[in-house]
Amino acid sequence: MLRALAVDDERPSLEELLYLLHADPRIGSAEGAGDATEALRRINRALESGPHGPEAIDVVFLDINMPGLDGLDLARLLTGFARPPLVVFVTAHEDFAVQAFDLKAVDYVLKPVRKERLAEAIRRAAELRGSAAPAIPVHEPDPDHIPVELGGVTRFVAVDDITHVEAQGDYARLHTDKGSHLIRVPLSTLEDRWRSRGFVRIHRRHLVALRHIGELRLDAGTVSVLIGDEELQVSRRHARELRDLLMRRTTS
Repeated sequence: MLRALAVDDERPSLEELLYLLHADPRIGSAEGAGDATEALRRINRALESGPHGPEAIDVVFLDINMPGLDGLDLARLLTGFARPPLVVFVTAHEDFAVQAFDLKAVDYVLKPVRKERLAEAIRRAAELRGSAAPAIPVHEPDPDHIPVELGGVTRFVAVDDITHVEAQGDYARLHTDKGSHLIRVPLSTLEDRWRSRGFVRIHRRHLVALRHIGELRLDAGTVSVLIGDEELQVSRRHARELRDLLMRRTTS
């Protein structure tokens, strides 16, 4: 009997999917989450509970197009877990199938969901349950690089290439000139770790590398910084510290 979690930000779609899951005799339990952040909290509880615990989840039925963390972001994060649940994508978009299977998805079900098609996805998940080998945890090899997951492959991003970091709940999105990467590390942890490397908090949601700031802008009492083509707001509590740090860098 599979223990399932359905994730979809559209309530009618979520309720329909849960109805179909409950109707399948291979599903022992099914609950819903309205976004990826809520789903991550639920999955973390499942992992803490253990594979045979009362909170355990065997398979996640996951929408892709959601605000904030989308389904692909969530699936990438799950690849970093030692014993992640299986993933079945349930989406209205055909365009992400390649990325989905790169992330080792069990199946890719298109909306509107047909009972027979969902049953096939459940069959595949039931066959695969418990067959995945535990992943080896990846630790940061040195302070100059940080590991990120890209399509199930661990790569290492140079800290010096990171222009700024954006908080997303208990996770952080690293921005570089070539793209962005989501990691399961709180922004406060990166702030402490990288303070000596020239990173400074400018807002509750943003940590920036001083060397990548192109402009400091003052406009009608508001302060912002320009990093590449992106303008980020500086909160009042951090504005004075940022100005002092930039002044010291220019005079040193």
